[in-house]
Amino acid sequence: MSAETVALVTGSLAEARLARLADELRSETLQPQVVNVGVKVAALMTAEILERRLKLPENASRAVLPGRFRGDLERLSRHFGVPFERGPEELADLPGFFGRGGVEPDLSRHDCTIFAEIVDATMLSADELLAKSRALRADGADVIDLGCLPDTPFPNLEACIAALIADGAKVSVDSANPEELARANRAGAHYLLSLSEATLAIADEGDAVPILVPAAPADMDSLLRAMDALEAKGRRYLADPILDPIHFGFTASVVRYAELRRLRPDAPILMGIGNVTELTDADTTGINAILMGMISELRIEAVLAVQVSPHCRTAVREFDRARREFFAAREAGSLPQGFGGGLMALRDRRPVASSPADIATLASEVRDRNYRIEVSDDGVHVYNRDGHHVGVDPFDHFPHLAVEGDAGHAFYLGVETARAEIAYRLGKRYAQDEALKFGVAGETAESLEEAHKLSFKNAGATLQDKRAKRARRADAEPAASDAGQDSDT
Repeated sequence: MSAETVALVTGSLAEARLARLADELRSETLQPQVVNVGVKVAALMTAEILERRLKLPENASRAVLPGRFRGDLERLSRHFGVPFERGPEELADLPGFFGRGGVEPDLSRHDCTIFAEIVDATMLSADELLAKSRALRADGADVIDLGCLPDTPFPNLEACIAALIADGAKVSVDSANPEELARANRAGAHYLLSLSEATLAIADEGDAVPILVPAAPADMDSLLRAMDALEAKGRRYLADPILDPIHFGFTASVVRYAELRRLRPDAPILMGIGNVTELTDADTTGINAILMGMISELRIEAVLAVQVSPHCRTAVREFDRARREFFAAREAGSLPQGFGGGLMALRDRRPVASSPADIATLASEVRDRNYRIEVSDDGVHVYNRDGHHVGVDPFDHFPHLAVEGDAGHAFYLGVETARAEIAYRLGKRYAQDEALKFGVAGETAESLEEAHKLSFKNAGATLQDKRAKRARRADAEPAASDAGQDSDT
């Protein structure tokens, strides 16, 4: 089989570094060829420039453009007769891009239902419940769980269930009061949390699917008997052995889930995660990843998520992302690595895109006064034609920035150097003119569909007018921009 010829399209500032990477990538199956279009900064390329200037190598099967290229890929594919695609935003990620075939993971599928509990439902009006329900469903919840409070009447329970169902929600009711559960069943709730073998008769009062729990803590025998009773009637259910808090039976409760799966290989199981996420002072992204790992391995069908404590406020969104990434990894027979990184909130696997030597080389070639900002292992680099400075604290850079009398530029550089400092201290990837990425914990996509696409983001508002002017004259007189970096492919 002959090697695939792939054109790596770039500008002059990144050409040398890209050529080194291309040599490293060259193999019996891949022959990358670097093509310099003639602009300094690859991010300034447009479809029009490429159509006029680009000469593809013979036998090129596809062309890979910088990740920050803004042009129309379909137009270029039609014009040149080969597929055009965006590569990674950073050169350092190019080996991984080709290692996965340049294909983004499919995060459209999962096999775990998310129940999201509104713990104070008893205290809220129907309109308030609707607002919370819509927000939770937007974050990925499949079932809205109405949490009933002890010794607190819920006179409008039936009306609230009806309002949520009319709004398109599936509804469960979570109560320790058998009378409230019976009312919920008769009112058309889809699920009941929770029934034990002592309260199974409530299931006969409607069509709600019961979530079964042990009659006493850790009493697995009672849970199995309740499961047997409903199976004998041909009734659906979900079984929950109960996940206990850390230092109060957590490890033993994890073992119970594994034991239940061993005893009942096909039984539908639910895991409630609130006892761990809510009662542990730790970021929930990592906790949810570990819990999702157990859920994925044990093929647990549903999870009950709670986000009461402020540090758990994105628990539903995190679990939605986790179920998709872990499903994709399991289907691929893979470790949960390289499937979008939606749970990488505080750290990035590869935080540094350029070495100090790479940055120094690029800085020596810059011939304009616009500042570039990059982060490397030794700190935050700020450079232009007049100098190259390395520090961490933005105040260390300020004396070297000639922005007196230019408040807008000073503000911009203050924002960017502060972002760079945060990235350096946390170990996150920094890219000039882009917000730091905190996984789904900081997701601002307008919809789950957009979040799961992992799609290319539009340019930020920072200095857009200046960049637009530079882009328009780039063909005639290529120039670098504040956002132009060696990181462009």
